[in-house]
Amino acid sequence: MRRKSLVTVWVGVLAMSVLFLGCPKKKPAPAPEMEVVELQPPREEIVVPTPPVVVEVAPDPFSEDIETANIAAYEQGLLGDVYFDFDRYELKPEARERLAKNADFMRAHPEFEILMEGHCDERGTAEYNLALGDRRANAAKNYLVSLGIPAGASQTVSFGEERPQCTEATEACWWRNRRAHFVIRGRQGG
Repeated sequence: MRRKSLVTVWVGVLAMSVLFLGCPKKKPAPAPEMEVVELQPPREEIVVPTPPVVVEVAPDPFSEDIETANIAAYEQGLLGDVYFDFDRYELKPEARERLAKNADFMRAHPEFEILMEGHCDERGTAEYNLALGDRRANAAKNYLVSLGIPAGASQTVSFGEERPQCTEATEACWWRNRRAHFVIRGRQGG
């Protein structure tokens, strides 16, 4: 019995060791290598406020008084005189070009009343020069009307030889006096 008991003990020990130790375990497969990514907080955009741009705007000279408007119109080449040959009132090509520019100004500024002054040089009688100045001013006005400027947008007057631009007795001076001169006279309805 001793033998039997010994065998039983050995079987018991063996069974116990199998139970406690169990079957050999498989080694777990190694974990796949993972790339380590360092997370960064999102970048905050820094908005630097820009100071407002201050643009100084010069006052519109055409919103000022009439004298300032006349000076500005002539200095900027928006209005200009047209010149005539001796004892003539027909418009030359350069006079038509100038009148087209004057018409552009008149379209852009319909608020202005325009006066066209007819002028002559000192040769001829006062009565003749007044009539010639009138024909020159009206020739300019009629051409502006043909360009679409309303007839009521301007007036004419003749000064003949009474208001010369130049007083020398030379052809260069007389030429400057034979003209239709444009003047901003006032504002419509004002």
